[in-house]
Amino acid sequence: MNTTNPIQNGRAEFNLLQRFESELMTRKEAAVYLGVSEMTLAIWKSTGRYSVRVYKIGRLAKYKKSDLDAFIASRLQAL
Repeated sequence: MNTTNPIQNGRAEFNLLQRFESELMTRKEAAVYLGVSEMTLAIWKSTGRYSVRVYKIGRLAKYKKSDLDAFIASRLQAL
């Protein structure tokens, strides 16, 4: 018999979803963070020029800050 309270379970799922969503940036936020335009990010994705990981939620493109940081680190060059 499942003794899990459905209300508490629903709250836990909502909290997990809310935490995950707070880790995601919109395309606009990611563009500002990287210092490029939103269109540039869209072009990079469609052409595969750079491998910036994109998470699709419905029709929205979302980006994780940790993925953006990894992208920046991979592109750094010493002068």
